[in-house]
Amino acid sequence: MSRSEGAFHRVVRRELHRMVSRRLYFGVCVVLPLFCLLFMATIFGDGQMENIPIGIVDLDATATSRQIARTVASVPTTRVTARYAEETDAREAMQRKEIYAYVVIPERFESDLLGGRNAALPYYYHFALLSVGVEIRSAMETVMAAISVSPVAAAGLAAGAAEQSIGSFLLPVTMQAHPLFNPSLDYSIYLTNPFFFILLQILILLVTLYVLGSEIKFGTAGNWLQTAGMNILAAVAGKLLPYTVIFILMGILGNYVVFGILRIPLAASFWPVNLTTALFVVATQALGVFLFSLFPALSIVISVASMVGSLGATLSGVTFPVTAMYPAIRLLSYLFPVRHFVEINQNILYGDYGFAYTWQNVSCLLLFPLAALVILPHLKRATLSGKYENID
Repeated sequence: MSRSEGAFHRVVRRELHRMVSRRLYFGVCVVLPLFCLLFMATIFGDGQMENIPIGIVDLDATATSRQIARTVASVPTTRVTARYAEETDAREAMQRKEIYAYVVIPERFESDLLGGRNAALPYYYHFALLSVGVEIRSAMETVMAAISVSPVAAAGLAAGAAEQSIGSFLLPVTMQAHPLFNPSLDYSIYLTNPFFFILLQILILLVTLYVLGSEIKFGTAGNWLQTAGMNILAAVAGKLLPYTVIFILMGILGNYVVFGILRIPLAASFWPVNLTTALFVVATQALGVFLFSLFPALSIVISVASMVGSLGATLSGVTFPVTAMYPAIRLLSYLFPVRHFVEINQNILYGDYGFAYTWQNVSCLLLFPLAALVILPHLKRATLSGKYENID
């Protein structure tokens, strides 16, 4: 066995002893990832929004307005939870988030409708909550379309026209929607997997920075480097290897739960998904090493890591497409491993289009360990200097 291999093994044994001597490591490396996995596996329920509370303001109080209220209440996406005598009351209820939308049936609505005087049926919805607003708007557009054609259909039937001919007259062009990759419009299919790894990314960064920073913070950095034979590469690699294995296993478990137990569709086998997970863990740890080499003070780098983790979640492209961001922000997103992981994973999950569509993202993930290797000499000098030990 060469001297570097012996030093590497000594560092691994030293780190394993440190891990088992403190329950903090077990909690952060095992309990928290399992909690995140359980949280993301259950938060979306059956995957679709149903029974969103809405209200109705009936200022007309006629047979037609009551029929409209029943039609609105029949939509499964929403649930009529309150009826208001004044529009002001409904608006205040929406501001308190007791309801997320309300339909106003104005005075003389039935009279205007029967008289052909361009009757209007306004509805208001909470669009600051984007996902809820989109669901309500879609449901309201569907029900309003049915309400708007019902008087014409009733008049045609009364005149003796066939129901099929009335339908062809009112809707000469029918729409055929084919949602690809997620035909059931299930939130969990799209969000469970990436959101779990976004949370895992934050844990990986924090653990990486803490295990490195604690050596300097508590004055054990000299012993750490001596155990590694003053080889900074063996010191860092041996120290992080146990956490690499744990987080890769947590990621593989997450993939099994998401695609095996939850039955979220997967267009490929488990192998490419798990290999991508392993590469993501290593790249995220390398980013942590790079950040710590730049800011070798635990209190400072933890704050930096929190900011980086939040930006990574924003720039991953899960909730807003990266291609629609400003060019400078789009380029900034390449500095976050989770952004490349999401791109590779979406390729594998939805179509398994092949390496030709993901090689750029794979290459970017491989660059993170190289960047960490380049900056390791600076980390060694900072560790030996001792000037960061007393920074709070």
